[in-house]
Amino acid sequence: MKDAPLSRRDLLKMTAASLAAGAGSSAVSYHSHEERILAEEGKNTAADAVSGATRLSFVQKQQEELKEKVPLAKIGNAVVSRMILGGNLIGGYAHSRDLIYVSDLVRAYHTEQKCVETFMIAEEAGINTFLGDWKMHQMMANYWKWTDGKMQVISQCPDDLDEVKMAIDAGSIAIYPNGEVNDRLVAEGNYDFYEPFFKLVRDAGLPAGLGAHRVETVRALAERGIIPDFWMKTFHPTTYWSAKHPEEHDNIFCRKPEETAAFFANRPEPWIAFKTLAAGAVAPQDGFRFVLEGGADFICVGMYDFQIFKDANIYTDIMNAGINRKRRMLENVDRASYEARLEEEDA
Repeated sequence: MKDAPLSRRDLLKMTAASLAAGAGSSAVSYHSHEERILAEEGKNTAADAVSGATRLSFVQKQQEELKEKVPLAKIGNAVVSRMILGGNLIGGYAHSRDLIYVSDLVRAYHTEQKCVETFMIAEEAGINTFLGDWKMHQMMANYWKWTDGKMQVISQCPDDLDEVKMAIDAGSIAIYPNGEVNDRLVAEGNYDFYEPFFKLVRDAGLPAGLGAHRVETVRALAERGIIPDFWMKTFHPTTYWSAKHPEEHDNIFCRKPEETAAFFANRPEPWIAFKTLAAGAVAPQDGFRFVLEGGADFICVGMYDFQIFKDANIYTDIMNAGINRKRRMLENVDRASYEARLEEEDA
C-alpha cells in the first residue's frame, strides 16, 4: 500500500476501460428483470481481482457522468449527505430471500480493496456518510489511513453500553441501537436501556438515534416520551411481487408504509429511511421518489461501487424535478462552505 494518500480525483482518473454496453431490442420479451438488465447492459468487463493486501493502487469501474453532488443537511451538529451509503452489502447482508449463496458472494466481492474504492466513489458523488455496524470501524480506520477520504460513520449498536462506548471511542458521528434491538425491547416491554444510552451518547456530544422495522415500535417509544435526536425507520413501497407472498421470508421490511409516513408527518426530528429499495426489489426511480414524497429527510441505500453515480443522479433528478411532499424538508447545508471548512481543517 502506498505511504502517500491517494486522492479520490486521481483514483477516478485511473478508471479501467469502459464497460461494453449493448442495447436490447424493444421487440424482445423478457421473463424477468434480470434478463432485461443483462440484455440492456451487454457483457461487462472488469479489472483482474487482486488481493487488497498486495494491491498498490485502486482501480475503479467506469461510472456514468455525475450530474451534481448529493445535497447535505444536519443531524444535530453533524453535516450528513441526504443519501447515506448503507453497510448491509459490505457486511454481506444481502436479504436475498431464498437464494442461499448470495451473502457469500457479496462478502467475496467486498474485499478491503473494494470497500476502499466504494467509499472513494461515494465521496466523489457527495456522499459523506457511511452507516453500518460499529465493528466496521477498523475498515474505516484503514480507509482514512490509505486515502485522503473524509467519510463519516453513523454506527448501529446492540443494547450493550460497553459496545456503545466503543463506538463513541472509534469516532462515530452519531449512534443508534439497530431496528431489531428496539423492536425486541419494545415487544418485551423493556425500556430500561434508553435513559443510560441517551446519556452516554449525548454526553459525548453526539446525536443519539433509534431504529425500528415496525411502526408499532416507534409509536410505543414516542408515546412513552422516549424521543431520539434522529429516527431510523424502514420505508419502501409494497408494490413488488414478493411483498405479496403469503409468508414472510426476508422479503418485506416495512409492512405498513402508509402508517409510517403518517407517524412522521408532524414529527420534528430528522428521519433516516432505510431499506428504501426493499433490499433490491424496487427500482431506485420508484423507491427514491416514494421515500422522499413520504417525508424522509435522508435515505440510506446499500450500493455496489458501480451503482453509486447512477443512484446519485436519480436522486438529484427527482429532487430537482420537484416532489409532492407534505412533511417539512430540512434545510440544506451549503456545500461550498462545508467543503471549504474541510480544506481548512486539512491545512
